[in-house]
Amino acid sequence: MIMDRNTPAEAMLDMAAVDPRDVAASYGLGTRGNRELTPRIENGIKVFALETSVIRWTILPGVTVDAYAFNGQIPGPRLHVRQGDRVRIDVMNHLPESTTVHWHGLILPNVMDGPAKITQPPIGKGKLYRYELTVVQSGTYLYHSHDHVDRQQALGLYGALIIDPAAPDPSLAADHEIDVLLQEWLLREGLTYPAMPMDGGQPNYFTINGRAYPATDTIHMRVGEKLKVRFIGSNNGFIHPMHIHGGPFEVVAVDGQTLAPSARYSADTINVGPGQRFDVIWPARRPGKWLIHCHIGHHTTNNNTETRGGGGLMMIVDVRPV
Repeated sequence: MIMDRNTPAEAMLDMAAVDPRDVAASYGLGTRGNRELTPRIENGIKVFALETSVIRWTILPGVTVDAYAFNGQIPGPRLHVRQGDRVRIDVMNHLPESTTVHWHGLILPNVMDGPAKITQPPIGKGKLYRYELTVVQSGTYLYHSHDHVDRQQALGLYGALIIDPAAPDPSLAADHEIDVLLQEWLLREGLTYPAMPMDGGQPNYFTINGRAYPATDTIHMRVGEKLKVRFIGSNNGFIHPMHIHGGPFEVVAVDGQTLAPSARYSADTINVGPGQRFDVIWPARRPGKWLIHCHIGHHTTNNNTETRGGGGLMMIVDVRPV
């Protein structure tokens, strides 16, 4: 990687590979990320438990990354709550370094916001930190590490936070829903480094919900049904122009904010930057196999190669006749 004589040792450590000796567990393709986490209820409060650890995660058959994870999965578990809920998240840290969690886009007390050394002391190894807030918004959000920021989110510390509105909007209903959490990986000679948009740190693998195509999910639908896609920029480095084949979709929400019907618009590609979220509704017009993919060609390869027509940030919507 490009650095100079003034680059401090601490920064170089943040750019270093994950130490394989820190891996606490390994998971194959049978283990999924973004699994919904069921809270326990204490005095009316929804309590979620998150644990960070170092894992070995399979992104393709025979291809693994050494990663930082919440609850042994990448992306971390899906936190699903309702507007008005009182929520507590207990975060236990088992990483070899400190960490914190930021609740991206939420209105909350400053002390609960998560930036290390700014609103809270970092959570040390073996320590627990408790976040508590009342959810006043609704929509698509995410959570991610806010300590060692060039490193930890790039290595897997992120997840979806979905907040149902107190009063559902029937115009946003769909027959199927999927979260699309984007990520970039740098795997070199068996070691996993935090991918960065810098010389020597460019990613060579890309994942949707922790898998690279052709190991990504296939969505099964029928003509006439609607699909809601929640695009989540959980990645660190790049803007990904996400495109759906088979005709345009309607953009109905941006960064958790539902658009008024008059402000919704039709598109077939949206640029999803780090931290951004877009909710879109795509109607299945005709039968066939339709792609969802990043329109940067290199981001649809696996280490510069294609398998079964592509790689990386690709998934298939399989539409059958009525």
